[in-house]
Amino acid sequence: MGRPSRALPVELAPAPWPDAPSSDPFAEIARQFVLNLRDAMAGRTLRAVAADAGIGHVTLQRVLTGQAWPDLQTIARLEVGLDAALWPRRPVS
Repeated sequence: MGRPSRALPVELAPAPWPDAPSSDPFAEIARQFVLNLRDAMAGRTLRAVAADAGIGHVTLQRVLTGQAWPDLQTIARLEVGLDAALWPRRPVS
């Protein structure tokens, strides 16, 4: 039995993704991750970043467009490949 389907980040945030904040806390974390990722890419091509991270360029594209939830290995590979902390920190309460 497969796991139940879940909404994609882009479906949980108002358009335009990822520029508008989401009221869904999980989509907001994904959105912040994508914003950090875009900044860390610093104008580099999608294929170059994917190659340096050791992931497929389609995977990277799907994460950037909110069409996929990145798994932990993808996040780790991107952080190492870009030499950047991408996972958003929770605000201090």
